[in-house]
Amino acid sequence: MWSYVARRLLYAVPILLGVSMLVFALIHLAPGDVVDLLVPPEVPREVADALRRRFALDQPIYIQYAAWLGRLLVGDLGISFFTNRPVADELFSALGNTLILALPAAVLGFGLGVMLGALAAFNRGTWLDKVFSATAITGVSLPHYWVGIVLVAIFAVVLNVLPAQGMGAGGVPTSWEQLRFLVLPVVTLSLIPMGVVSRVVRANVLEILSQEFVGTLRAKGLLNHRVLYHVMKNAAPSALALIGLQFGYLLGGSILVETVFNWPGSGGLMNLAIFRRDIPVLSATILVLATIFVIINILVDVLQALIDPRIRR
Repeated sequence: MWSYVARRLLYAVPILLGVSMLVFALIHLAPGDVVDLLVPPEVPREVADALRRRFALDQPIYIQYAAWLGRLLVGDLGISFFTNRPVADELFSALGNTLILALPAAVLGFGLGVMLGALAAFNRGTWLDKVFSATAITGVSLPHYWVGIVLVAIFAVVLNVLPAQGMGAGGVPTSWEQLRFLVLPVVTLSLIPMGVVSRVVRANVLEILSQEFVGTLRAKGLLNHRVLYHVMKNAAPSALALIGLQFGYLLGGSILVETVFNWPGSGGLMNLAIFRRDIPVLSATILVLATIFVIINILVDVLQALIDPRIRR
């Protein structure tokens, strides 16, 4: 088992190195740089050139990348070009806010997805199957930002029962006054993973129900809840793999939801860094999110191997 974990960790190194190279190259493909935003057109060119030298933007891209990677290896994410603050301070503060949003969205989306998918499969062809399947398709089809705008219009503008934007006093919510700010963005963010997980769980459970061992379990007189346990255990590896991917998408794909609800998370920070051409903030944010994504998938692979030992081979 430990050799399997070590292999998965070794595979992550070239993946993250490739991500860092690709991100750094793509950022520099866009025309202009942060100096164009910081320096007005009427300022002498010498001032702009001095700023570029200070930020090392006058160096070739491979030298900039090597210097950035060297700092990264010793834990230095750099200094923001725009705010002159350490990137780590801005990034981990924003990432904490994103986790406050993503964790309950994951619990809600994955929980509903597994439940609706399993119920639809066990009631195949009935009205319950049609209702749950339609709910899953609706969740996958509706764009995040559109759902967020509609929910704000209904619950914040028309009914005036929930706040439209922000996260209240900040920090981990411990009271209803803080939790109120989570309701709309969490529901919005959970729709797509709920729909995706529900559809995959339904298909997997239906496939397992058609196998001979299920009929054998029922012929031996096992109660329905015991049969359900064995079916869900066999469906768990593929469902776990999908859940790991979807949680990564929740962290990286929350940029539109955070923008709609003015949530100060990593998505909003990345969006701001794109418009500011703040290369240290943008590259560090994408790389940290990619690292979290890879770590989540390694954990999912380990859980799959624990459930199904054949995966270790």
